[in-house]
Amino acid sequence: MERSLEEEKERCRAERQRRKELHNTLVELRGNIRVHCRVRPVLPFDHVQPASSEEVVSAISDDTVMVNCIKMGHNKMFEFERVHGPEDSQDAVFEEVRPLLTSLLDGYNVCIMAYGQTGSGKTHTMMGSHPLEAHLGTQQETQQGIIPKAAAELFRLISKKPAESHTVEVSVMEVYNNEVFDLLARDEQGNAAGQRRDVITTSSGTSQVTSLTYEPVCNASEVMQIISNVLKLRAHCPTLIHTDSSRSHLIITLTISSKSPNALALGERHWHTHSQTHTRQHQRPLLSRTLVTKLQLVDLAGSECVGMSGVSGAALWEVSCINRSLSALSDVLGALAEQRPHVPYRNSKLTHLLQDAIGGDAKLLVMLCVSPTQRFITESLQSLGLGTRARQVQKEPPRRKNNTLKVK
Repeated sequence: MERSLEEEKERCRAERQRRKELHNTLVELRGNIRVHCRVRPVLPFDHVQPASSEEVVSAISDDTVMVNCIKMGHNKMFEFERVHGPEDSQDAVFEEVRPLLTSLLDGYNVCIMAYGQTGSGKTHTMMGSHPLEAHLGTQQETQQGIIPKAAAELFRLISKKPAESHTVEVSVMEVYNNEVFDLLARDEQGNAAGQRRDVITTSSGTSQVTSLTYEPVCNASEVMQIISNVLKLRAHCPTLIHTDSSRSHLIITLTISSKSPNALALGERHWHTHSQTHTRQHQRPLLSRTLVTKLQLVDLAGSECVGMSGVSGAALWEVSCINRSLSALSDVLGALAEQRPHVPYRNSKLTHLLQDAIGGDAKLLVMLCVSPTQRFITESLQSLGLGTRARQVQKEPPRRKNNTLKVK
């Protein structure tokens, strides 16, 4: 009886391993940089100029967006891994993202980034309709965005692992006027106060933020409690397009440390693979049983046309910094897509900070958010063009983070 039970357990372990491998193969086949697109519904502010409130951007299938270029007299088609129309719910959007979280616990870094113009629905997609209510449990689950749903899913997956085998820490940064601020840092009185930080490139070629604050968390509620507290520090400014427009790029990072026995097995497998690809002799490293992976959740500030937003003074400089950093992101994707020898990551703090996710071995998903009306067609076409460039990037296949195992 005992032997039969052990055999059954072994079969279950083998099946779980097979499932992981099949899942990761499926994600790889979908492309290194996955691009999803969400077309938001028509909103009241779209009717400010009735002549330009006609719907010209539509999801004609689950992978195709059509733009009716009225002035040009023809339609443009854009294909992505997944396209969501105005009728798609928050749950439907997250279901297409959920598989990446399984990859996270299998040893891969993951980054989910929302891109689009001001007022296109990025913060709604990432946080939900009322992000400050999420940690109180008053926000309806159906209205929660990717960030609270991802946190809940992560801890659900962890709950199925051996007790105390995983620890999670959260950090929150914003890139404002091309400077990086640690939103979890505190002043001498212990009050939350965003402090400027530097982005450096380590000897291994990865980007790192100096003196970044990490807070340990035990469940999704604690994650959302921390995020909702620091959202009050994020730079906002009302514009003619959006009454509460974000003026900074928000980067939330969940760092997962795994102490499960599988971490050592992953390290052993990586050592064998790595040693077989080189002719010289390698000394076997001594690996501890800690595997570190990261989930980066990025809500980018929106690209903006000054003439439409009506900003002036200090807000004008904010728009300039936002647009330049997004232009730098486009330049980086273009350089990667064309396989140029030099990729200008350091042209912006944003691209330097996200270097590992954009050009490294992380699994990156770009969520394009676009407006449906003629009024914003120029910005929508720009966003769709960036998504097309992102799909053309041929990175090295994402690798498990075995090299982050502690080497003694």
